[in-house]
Order: sequence, then C-alpha cells, then structure tokens
Amino acid sequence: MTDALTSPTPGSPVRFEVATNVPTVHGSFEMRAYRDLVTGAEHVAVVGTAPDGSAPTDGALVRVHSECLTGEAFGSLKCECGPQLDAALDTIATEGGVVVYLRGHEGRGIGLVNKLRAYRLQEDGLDTLDANLALGLPGDAREYGAAAGILADLGMTRIRLLSNNPEKQRQLEEHGIEVQALVPLVVGVSMQNEGYLATKRERMGHALPEHLRT
Repeated sequence: MTDALTSPTPGSPVRFEVATNVPTVHGSFEMRAYRDLVTGAEHVAVVGTAPDGSAPTDGALVRVHSECLTGEAFGSLKCECGPQLDAALDTIATEGGVVVYLRGHEGRGIGLVNKLRAYRLQEDGLDTLDANLALGLPGDAREYGAAAGILADLGMTRIRLLSNNPEKQRQLEEHGIEVQALVPLVVGVSMQNEGYLATKRERMGHALPEHLRT
C-alpha cells in the first residue's frame, strides 16, 4: 500500500492523499483518502485488519459503497443504504476487508436535488427507475473506475464483492478487478422500501430474494 502523498500511478483515475487511523462505533479502521482525477470527488477506503492483524490482500472481502446522505445521515427508510454501510463496516471490523466509499454517487449518480425530485415523483406512483427516467436522467449513472483504481492502489486485484448488484461486478471486472464471488448483502428491508427493492430485483437485475420479508 502507499503510505504517503504520492503522484498518481500512471493511468490511475485516483490519487492517494492521506491515511490515518479512526476509531468508530464499528471498530478501529485505517481510513485512506483519494482524489478522483476525473470528477474531483473525494473518496475513502476504510480498511479493516484480519483477526491476525494482517492487512487485507487479494481475495479479501470488499464493499464498494455509494454515498447516500438520506439513508446514512437521516435514516431514510426509502432505501437500505444506511443498514448496508453499517453491516459492511461491522463485517470488515471482525473479518478484515475494505469498504470503498464513493462520493458523488448520491441517487445512483444523479445528485441529491434530483434524487429528491425523483422521490417526489415516486409519491405519484412511479418506481425508482421510472422516476429517474421521467426527469430525463439515467436509471443508474454510477461509474466504478475510481473504485477499481483505489483497489489497485491497495494491491487488491482479486476480491470477494459484498453486493447484490451484478452491474457493479461487471464494471469492476472491466477495470481489471477480478471478482471471485458476489457475497449477498440483504439488510434494511422494511415495508417502506420493499417496492424499491423489488424494482431493483425485477428491472435492474439485483440479486435479491423473491420474498424480501424474513
């Protein structure tokens, strides 16, 4: 891993900026900040050590997580993003691994204001995909080149991906990251977001169970 401010690796979409240790309610992690050289966004790799104290290497568990202010800071029940982040951090605190937190991905990449506009359309009966499309926006505008660049900087080109989203796997593999397994992360299901999750399963290809209630 890179330990100090460096010039970006030639061809990398990100530049490492700083690493520091941060205690959290989930555990103590090394947090590594990166600058996205394409968008200018600031991303963070949250690194958890294995039970033997070793840093994660190839084959480790990785969560590539999109920023979600409404779900993570405000506890919105319209999505499962907050519980997913909590569960991922809990997991890497005990098993080791990395959470790559991507900023600029709010609302599947359409931004906070447009996300709230889409929520307003959902009140009129549109699902999460059609609401984005009705605004003239992509159903999912996210791109994972920066995540791949961060993982490469960490020396992790083979991973187990903690996700239900095969598109995330596809894009990471396009950028040179071998995804050895897609590890399900089904948490945060509620009456308020069952329709949202069903749309992700039926129209966006997410690997979610037919009956989301447990």
